Amino acid sequence: MRTILAASLLLLNASAFAQAQTSPFDMSGERPPGAPATPRLTPAAPPAATAPAPVTPPVSVTPAPAAPAVPAPPVAVPPQTTMPASQPTVEANAAAPPRAGDARRYVLPFSNLSLSGEYDRRSWSVYLTPEQAAAKASFTFAYQNSIVVAPEASALTVYLNNRPIGQQRIGSPDGPTAVTFEVPSGLLQPGANVVTFEADQRHRTDCSIQSTYELWSNIDPAGTYLRFADSDAAQLASADAVRAIGVDGAGKTEFDIVVPALEQPGTTKPLLRLAQGLSVLSSMPNQIFAFSTDSLPAAGPGKLSVLVGTAAELRPLFPGLPPGAESAALAAFVTDPRSGSPVLLISGPSWQAVSSAIDTIVSPTDRSQDIRRDALTTERWSAPNAPLVFSDTNIALSQLGVKTTEFSGRRFRTSFNVAVPADFYANAYGEAKVLLDAAYTDNVLPGSHIDIYVNDNIASTVPITTTTGGILRHLPIRVTMRHFKPGLNSVAIEAILMTKDDAACAPGATAGANPRFALFDTSELHIPDFARVGQRPNLAAMAGTGYPYGRSAEPTPLFIDRVDADTLSAAATLLGQMAIMAGHPIPVETVASPNTIGDHDAIFIGSISQMPATALTQANISTASQASWRPVVDAQTGVVDTGTAFEQWNSKVGGGVLRSRITAFRDWLWRNFDISRSSLQFVPGAEEIFTPSNAATLLVAQGSSPTGGGSWTLVTAPSAKDLREGLEVVTAQSNWPQIAGHITTYSSKTGKIETVPVTRFDFVPSVPWSIGNYRLIAANWLSTNILSYAFLLVVFLLLIGLTTASMLRKLGRSK
Repeated sequence: MRTILAASLLLLNASAFAQAQTSPFDMSGERPPGAPATPRLTPAAPPAATAPAPVTPPVSVTPAPAAPAVPAPPVAVPPQTTMPASQPTVEANAAAPPRAGDARRYVLPFSNLSLSGEYDRRSWSVYLTPEQAAAKASFTFAYQNSIVVAPEASALTVYLNNRPIGQQRIGSPDGPTAVTFEVPSGLLQPGANVVTFEADQRHRTDCSIQSTYELWSNIDPAGTYLRFADSDAAQLASADAVRAIGVDGAGKTEFDIVVPALEQPGTTKPLLRLAQGLSVLSSMPNQIFAFSTDSLPAAGPGKLSVLVGTAAELRPLFPGLPPGAESAALAAFVTDPRSGSPVLLISGPSWQAVSSAIDTIVSPTDRSQDIRRDALTTERWSAPNAPLVFSDTNIALSQLGVKTTEFSGRRFRTSFNVAVPADFYANAYGEAKVLLDAAYTDNVLPGSHIDIYVNDNIASTVPITTTTGGILRHLPIRVTMRHFKPGLNSVAIEAILMTKDDAACAPGATAGANPRFALFDTSELHIPDFARVGQRPNLAAMAGTGYPYGRSAEPTPLFIDRVDADTLSAAATLLGQMAIMAGHPIPVETVASPNTIGDHDAIFIGSISQMPATALTQANISTASQASWRPVVDAQTGVVDTGTAFEQWNSKVGGGVLRSRITAFRDWLWRNFDISRSSLQFVPGAEEIFTPSNAATLLVAQGSSPTGGGSWTLVTAPSAKDLREGLEVVTAQSNWPQIAGHITTYSSKTGKIETVPVTRFDFVPSVPWSIGNYRLIAANWLSTNILSYAFLLVVFLLLIGLTTASMLRKLGRSK
């Protein structure tokens, strides 16, 4: 009897142990990256004699060698796609060091990449040299996903040049996992290569629309790269090297320019031209420039060292200077004998020769003012390039990077880019159209809808009311152009799909096997004719296309308070970003005083204490800020910020119940009818004097010149260090589109970018005179100033009445 009882207990313990070992997934709370994790066991894992002990490395979670964690297996590839025969290599440690004899090329031009929702797709291009394209390569990416993503129904696909090279089930919630795919021979090409990540994700347990917002997969920039078997493939030694500079493990690109004669007169203009030329050649989204005078910085991915100076100035820093630099202009790649890294050397017997050498590099990026661009260069972070629309245009979504997609989930979203010129003026009345080609099944219930977003603001909604399914052929969806802005604009199409099966949410029904919605790439975007007239001030136009400096035929006056490493680095970073948006380097001419600028467009860069009072006044910045604007540090006590204190007292003194009701009514009018206090006036009011808060560390403002004929842009900070650090953040691709209005400020303590909208602006003619354009300008202005429109309407009706009465007295019967 005791033997039977002991055997029964043994069987029960073994059964419980086996059941614990085959737990399909863990629904415990989600853990942050790098946190200790219990190895996740799946039914496909081989049985282990002992449980593995968790190990916590700096970046990822790696189980002990006794029982390695089994990652999600690769998903079967559809038969219509051509995939490499080899299986992908999956590693739990996403921060594997470079192997001896190979070279890495980081490919993610973002500080982070998150693929969210049930369907997401991101594409950009990577420029490769001929040596890199010819070398044997593999593609590695590291990812981590939300714990609610179902690995059996979710997949991540990687494309190179629109060809899938591998597909991986999404199953790495506890820490980053590195996945490697071999790149087929001959797939890479010299020049631009398009990289695409496509995520198809489903929820583990929930079938609601809200649950789709919990789905995400983050791609780690430091763990995503092309690995070349040839170690010499990563060396930059040709004219294509600037275009192929790439990014580092954080998605940044850095140009380190060493100039021994940095502070000498006459060097600023050619150095800023060089910075803009390098910026346009590379066209990378997160570029920074760093000037120094003494030594070459350490080399690394996404970095290019540049030596600039005469032969006599550079010989102490670079003993291996080519002999030809002493007799003629020289621009070539050389190898630093101390580090073995390539260096772009620009030299000559004099600074005139150095300027000529700079022109040999920059001149291919120059563009005549008579040549109109047809697209904004965005492919380095968003492919394809965004077409630039100037008038009535129809564009097929296939030309904008959208492909025909069949979707079986609950929330489908895809986006594309389109650009408008700097003199766009149709934000109050204009309407574009999306001519939608789509289909949905009879499972889709009424209450579902299709939404159009412009720059993340909802612009239109179309409800689905039928229960029998349908095919939409060029269904016109009106899209208000209120949220369009000069330069780059992102348009998204989102379909919210509800079915009876989702309401029931039976076990195993979260994946959705059969397509319920399809979007066809024959859909079109129609943008009508819109008013075209420049506006001053308009920081959004400057950020979008470099306006008005990119259109000037003459060099733009540039005031720099002092030529030191920090200030010149800040100026180069700013002008480099503006040159990318303008499509060519912007000619500049340094000036020492605003009195020599006259009525031209100009740029002022420097610390607030060194800014001319005239420039501050024209930009409506308080001149007292030169003494009072000092960022508050943690060690300071008793320092009260005037703006913050005013807001606090304003909230304390509410004015009673009546004032709160008036405020609530004003907010209701704004939300429902887009009526604000500024629109209820006959003419726009004057700009108020602005005093920067001590929490701000960077200020960008724009105003008119003293006589009103030019635009003056002011970029300032409390110190040169704040100026450099602030512009490195603001010019990043994720932050640059936030520059708008009359004034934009940035705070390094909070990381916030805030804008002051334009209240009064001047029109600047930008196209030849025409009745049609003036009619559109009047329509937009009157739509913004509704009281003026109402007043003119009343006057017009009175004139009609008086005219009619006069005609009746003369033509009608008197009795």
